[in-house]
Amino acid sequence: MPIKTHHDEQPTLNLTPMIDIVFLLIIFFMVGTQFTDPERKIPLEVPSVSEPTLSSAPEKKVVIVYRDGQVELDHEPVTLEELTTRLAAARSQYRDLGVLVRGDGRGTHQSVVSVLAACKRAGISKLGVSVRVSDDE
Repeated sequence: MPIKTHHDEQPTLNLTPMIDIVFLLIIFFMVGTQFTDPERKIPLEVPSVSEPTLSSAPEKKVVIVYRDGQVELDHEPVTLEELTTRLAAARSQYRDLGVLVRGDGRGTHQSVVSVLAACKRAGISKLGVSVRVSDDE
């Protein structure tokens, strides 16, 4: 077995790439902050309001279909024609109005389908059907 007569050189850490990256980041952020200065020099006085004029998007309308086929919108009984009219009026105020249909699981499928058709006639494209996930699987 040969005997070592010299010591292995300890590995050195080369910091040059890390310093290059730090300088590039500093330059990037210095140039990036310069973009806001021309906007401040524009002679423009932005109008002010006392109350915000934009309103948030309304919540989804909930349509409940009972076992006997009775339909409710906003906790008020409605016919399918009234449902179509009221949803069309609400959609005219907010174009992306969504509707959530909650049907009784023991009711007829036809009742829910009739409500979905009324929603389509009202121009509602964002529809959801409420279901409950069972643990039977």
